[in-house]
Order: sequence, then structure tokens, then C-alpha cells
Amino acid sequence: MLITEINNMWSLFKDKNDINEKNVVGFASFVVMCLFAIADLLTSFLYADGKLVINEVIYNSFVWVTLGCFGISSFEKVKSNK
Repeated sequence: MLITEINNMWSLFKDKNDINEKNVVGFASFVVMCLFAIADLLTSFLYADGKLVINEVIYNSFVWVTLGCFGISSFEKVKSNK
């Protein structure tokens, strides 16, 4: 069972597989972006006396990674349909 799971993990790095790596990275980036936004809002309200202080650099980095991954994946899907 463990050998099969390890082989499945390494199949992600092959050129021909069923998983779109850009979607996986984009979804992971989106989840981290949402968790960071929630954590940033909570800590801002708890420790900044109600003042909204958001760390834009980290949030914007995840936004660009997410948009880039999904944008490239969508472009490839549209290009392959032609």
C-alpha cells in the first residue's frame, strides 16, 4: 500500500499524467491565501485594538501565484480545444 502511494506521488513529476500540476499549485496557493487572510484579520482585530492592519506583500504574492496558475491552466485548456 505504501509503495503504491509513493509511486503515485512520483507520477506527478512525469510528463504524461492525468493530474494538472498547475491546478494543484493554484488550489494550494488559494487555500494558503484564504488562511492567511483569515489569520491576518483575526490577529489585526485582537492585537491592534480594532485597527485593520493587513500585510499586503504576502497576500499579494499568493494572489499572483493563484492567478498565474489558474490563468496558465485555463489558457492551455482553451488552446488545446482549437
